[in-house]
Amino acid sequence: MPKATIRTFLQLFSLPFNINVECAWPRSTIEDKSCHQHLFSLLWRQGSFICDACGTEGNYISCICLKCCIEVHKKCTSLPHIIKFSRHDHCIFHKHFLQTRELTRQDCKICFSEVKLDRGSYSCRKPGCNYVVHVNCVLEDYTLYEVIEDEKQFEELEEKSMQSSIIRVIEVNEAGEATKIQHFSHQHCLVLADKMEEEIDRKCDWCMLPISNIFYYCSECPFFLHKTCAELPRIKQHWFHQSNATLNFDSFKKCNFCSQYSSGFFYRIREYMYMCTRCAKVADIIECEGHQHFLFFDFKYKEKCNGCGKKCQNGAFRCGKCRFALDFGCLTLPHSALHKIDEHKLKLTYHDDKEQSYCDICEQYRDPRLWYYSCSICDTSAHPECVLGQFPFLKDGSTVAFYKHSHGHHLKFFWKVEGFPECSKCSKFCQEEIFKCKESTCDYIVHCKCLDFYV
Repeated sequence: MPKATIRTFLQLFSLPFNINVECAWPRSTIEDKSCHQHLFSLLWRQGSFICDACGTEGNYISCICLKCCIEVHKKCTSLPHIIKFSRHDHCIFHKHFLQTRELTRQDCKICFSEVKLDRGSYSCRKPGCNYVVHVNCVLEDYTLYEVIEDEKQFEELEEKSMQSSIIRVIEVNEAGEATKIQHFSHQHCLVLADKMEEEIDRKCDWCMLPISNIFYYCSECPFFLHKTCAELPRIKQHWFHQSNATLNFDSFKKCNFCSQYSSGFFYRIREYMYMCTRCAKVADIIECEGHQHFLFFDFKYKEKCNGCGKKCQNGAFRCGKCRFALDFGCLTLPHSALHKIDEHKLKLTYHDDKEQSYCDICEQYRDPRLWYYSCSICDTSAHPECVLGQFPFLKDGSTVAFYKHSHGHHLKFFWKVEGFPECSKCSKFCQEEIFKCKESTCDYIVHCKCLDFYV
């Protein structure tokens, strides 16, 4: 060894430093903690390398399999072979190389950047399912996935977790659709229909959105359910969180995702986190009428929503090709709505070419870059909150428990009130959207905006 090298070596070891024992005297092979069929050997190297397991760069020490000709990070030798990711319905499997008939570009379904087909990734084995994700993307948040020992384990978990909301199918049609059912949320049987017999504005009793497509109805009382709402399971694994979400009823609760108060059913995602059924029906990768590209949910997104202009606090659905994003609140807005300002239905509109725009309801400035409701026949336009009101998803007569607000008794919500009574808070006349005390001896009536909520 040259004297200069010896001198440098001695100078190095004269300085205080710490080193892991395993790094100082590494084994030639590592313990078999992987799902790989062969042992890995340690390789010292001067330069960098690209890991065949996760596709990212590594330095100095790698683990190699001479039989398979692969080189990986030491940590990547113990990657789980099968995981159940909350954002996909099937188990996904780790592979060092994706074998496809046509080597076409594949994008990661989490970050939507390219997945190199000759590097490691997780992918779905189900026929016709092209779900592929980067290793580091899918394993970044441990709360979103579960390690599966074998595929049968997941199938058993899935059977236990999925509990249908339909208790019994009474009748079916030739296509196999359930035309008459018994549903756990209603005491009477429900019948399938594809249109209303009368031109009336009916809302689904679960999501409180207008009935506009195929639905179930009760022939004995005014109860309606979208078919998609009726088929939601009582217990499900929602893509937002790995643990099971349980369906609960509440006459008045705020959704933690769209920030709207609603009456109906909610999924309890985790402790103190509830999701309304409107948000529960939204997939993590979607197509949206207000944008030309598909959107995917990004948990880290904190910028402004293009629909309302507000900052997204808990992630958002964003575009992988341009700077466009939507929060849950805008994504679940009704596509049309009625308001007394116009005889026609107002449609949710996404673009306005005018430089200066005003709301025809509040007569205040309206940002033309943000979403609004309009009537092309009457040239009417208005803010979504002006058209829908403060509580668009509350059912008439919904009860608000006393511990959720500043008044000492239970309150009932009403869309309209007769006689123009005075508000107990501001003393102005009440016309629409009020809360009224349920106690017969109490004449408390208040505007929605005047009531203080604790939730």
